[in-house]
Amino acid sequence: MAKMHSRGRGNSHSNKPLTTNPPTWIRHKPKEIELLVGKLSKEGKTSSEVGIILRDSYGVPSVKLLTGKRIQQLLAEKKMLGELPEDLVSLMKRSIYIRKHLEVNKHDMACLRGLQLTESKIKRLAKYYKGTGRIVATWKYDPSSVKIYT
Repeated sequence: MAKMHSRGRGNSHSNKPLTTNPPTWIRHKPKEIELLVGKLSKEGKTSSEVGIILRDSYGVPSVKLLTGKRIQQLLAEKKMLGELPEDLVSLMKRSIYIRKHLEVNKHDMACLRGLQLTESKIKRLAKYYKGTGRIVATWKYDPSSVKIYT
């Protein structure tokens, strides 16, 4: 979605290695990693924060490579997923920050355009998640009641 609302032309980024075998230098067993994911999630960390902590503090390069499951799948098995997906919640937080800025700076038209683009992304993501069944089909984005979810 980022390329859709910008002038960027390419999809340049780093790629993960193509190996399917876990590295030999990892000390943790798959069961330990699953327990760490559960523990960090209970502390209130999001799935992306859990992945970053596992990478930086525990030296786990890829949870999926070691356990065979993504962090989201592990959390879903333990019934620890939030009611809304993480990317949707972060977009809604961004729209709250933009609205607060617009209350103070009413003539900031670039910010207003950013709000329009952010809400467009929210609506597009919500449509996708309704289709996949991740959120209920009756859920609707309402800027006034968004503070409940964040």
